[in-house]
Amino acid sequence: MSKIYRVAGYVKLAKLWQRSEEQALEYQRNYYEQKYDGEPGMKLVDVYIDITGQKQIYKRKEMLRLLRDCTLEKIDCIATQTRAYLAANHEELCYLLYFLMSSPHRVDIVTEDDTYQINTITNPDKQWEALFEMAKSRVHIDSPSYESWKSKVVDGMNKLVE
Repeated sequence: MSKIYRVAGYVKLAKLWQRSEEQALEYQRNYYEQKYDGEPGMKLVDVYIDITGQKQIYKRKEMLRLLRDCTLEKIDCIATQTRAYLAANHEELCYLLYFLMSSPHRVDIVTEDDTYQINTITNPDKQWEALFEMAKSRVHIDSPSYESWKSKVVDGMNKLVE
């Protein structure tokens, strides 16, 4: 029997979408529901949508909820339209990848980017391994910064359950 991936859709929208928040949330939820409806091997579990001006992951409530659900092994795959939704810069993307990829429960990533599409499920060109090596290298350049970032993320995740 093949694996059924429990998929989480993730979207980060600019703060200006707060004016049309209800419509934006509905549109994004419908997008992922339609995308994964009947998709073999994939089951949409939830859609996490941040509408914020915050770039840092530890300041985004829905991203923290998503990461908490990943650590609780409720999510096997994060799907996003662009990798830019995941992190605002290379350093934080590497920190996020390292956080996810060094955990005991594997979480795959799928993006829809045209030029730099990520799909660690089908794993073309051994993307999972290459991304993990890139993240590991970046973290080892300044591991105290990563540990500080991780502490803020974990604290944010813990505050969600208080």
